[in-house]
Amino acid sequence: MDIIEQAATLLQSGKLVAIPTETVYGLGADAKNSIAVQKIYDAKGRPNTNPLIIHIPNVGAMSDWAIDIPEDAYLLAAAFWPGPLTLILKRHPSVPLIVTAGQDTVAVRVPNHPLTLKLLKRLGSGIAAPSANRYGRISPTTPEHVLEELGNSVDFILDGGPCAVGIESTIVYLLGSKPLILREGSISGSNIQQVLGKEVIKSIEGLEIRSPGSSSSHYAPSKPLYLLEKEDLHDMLLKLIQARKTISVLSFSEKPIRPNPFVFEWITFPYDPGQYAQQLYQQLRVLDENDSECILVEMPPASEPWLGVKDRLQRASRPIK
Repeated sequence: MDIIEQAATLLQSGKLVAIPTETVYGLGADAKNSIAVQKIYDAKGRPNTNPLIIHIPNVGAMSDWAIDIPEDAYLLAAAFWPGPLTLILKRHPSVPLIVTAGQDTVAVRVPNHPLTLKLLKRLGSGIAAPSANRYGRISPTTPEHVLEELGNSVDFILDGGPCAVGIESTIVYLLGSKPLILREGSISGSNIQQVLGKEVIKSIEGLEIRSPGSSSSHYAPSKPLYLLEKEDLHDMLLKLIQARKTISVLSFSEKPIRPNPFVFEWITFPYDPGQYAQQLYQQLRVLDENDSECILVEMPPASEPWLGVKDRLQRASRPIK
């Protein structure tokens, strides 16, 4: 039995399978099997009030999971699927409410990974799959990360190598008069606006919708992470050294030549949003696993290509006291 057949058989029997995507690894269950979907929440320690994304094999499958699909959804799907874009649509009555956290909206996307696309085609259904990690923790971008996070809670890991994008998909709500970005990702508001020819917004007054990965504290290491502007990072570094705290640093700057025993590890990141995103969770895990007491991260630029990275770092960070 090959790995695709093995993964499909397990999913059909109500088991959990970790699936590779271009963004992060997902913890997958058959989206039509409510009992299997509950296992996702249990394995992650995820609140049932937090909905899941359904991964589907192609654009044509969208009507199996959503109704009253607007033209904008098909335009965006044609432009970005397979790829890191999730669409929030009106839920099809056949979709179990446990997947949507009781809401009448559903989140769907076509992932851009050959193994998972083969699995979805073989399965003939959708796979509900949040990131394959403990709730609130750093998302996994390799099979090893999944095993570290979930151990025996996952029945099978479909090994697709490292994830190419490295941060979760952009989420767009399409039930209003204008497209609404609920979560930033590698596909920007400008990218979406160019396809649709209409304004893309970031908030709607009075709208209350729970979407995947929307909690304010998320994607976080176990030790404190402080996100600081470049000049503030230097001041905080000196303050912590004086307090004899051991520190790890993630910065655009090179490590100072003068050694300091309290600066445990210094990682210099590329000044490129795509490369930064691809490496982010891997390097946060490295810094979280060493013996330093906290992590200092230099704030990325405020420009649009960096919004996805900045969003993840802000949710991973703690207030500076």
